[in-house]
Amino acid sequence: MERRDKINYYLDIAETVCERSTCLRRHYGAIIVREDEIISTGYNGAPRGRKNCMDLGYCKREMLNIPSGERYELCRSVHAEANAIISAARRDCIGAAMYLAGHNAKTGAVLTDATSCSMCRRMIINAGIAKVYNRIGPNGEYTEVDPQDWVREDDSL
Repeated sequence: MERRDKINYYLDIAETVCERSTCLRRHYGAIIVREDEIISTGYNGAPRGRKNCMDLGYCKREMLNIPSGERYELCRSVHAEANAIISAARRDCIGAAMYLAGHNAKTGAVLTDATSCSMCRRMIINAGIAKVYNRIGPNGEYTEVDPQDWVREDDSL
């Protein structure tokens, strides 16, 4: 048996974290790792103490037929990346890597277009995270992103 490479090892953990998601559209899990130590985890779900879409039985964005990636202000969830950053100390985020995995909530399929929204990108940049790995396929495929590219390509924010 071949040993799992480190990036996919952490992406596998991010996939496990996404099982806690309470979103009816997308399940995301994120982990922050620095010097081979998991600093924090996060999944997308309603803020503490507020009802989530699973409990309510509906998604407002879905009811309004809002396409993926638009009108996040209508979403009840805090994104996985934001929750991971909130749970970590900034000193531990500086130079760290974030691993992000997402699944379609209805089918369970890996999201092949997993990426961070513009607000999460801003938080990742400010947290000092040096690399973001996004799982984009069921067989260990991933992308590697340098958040400084988002700074250089300022229009993408």
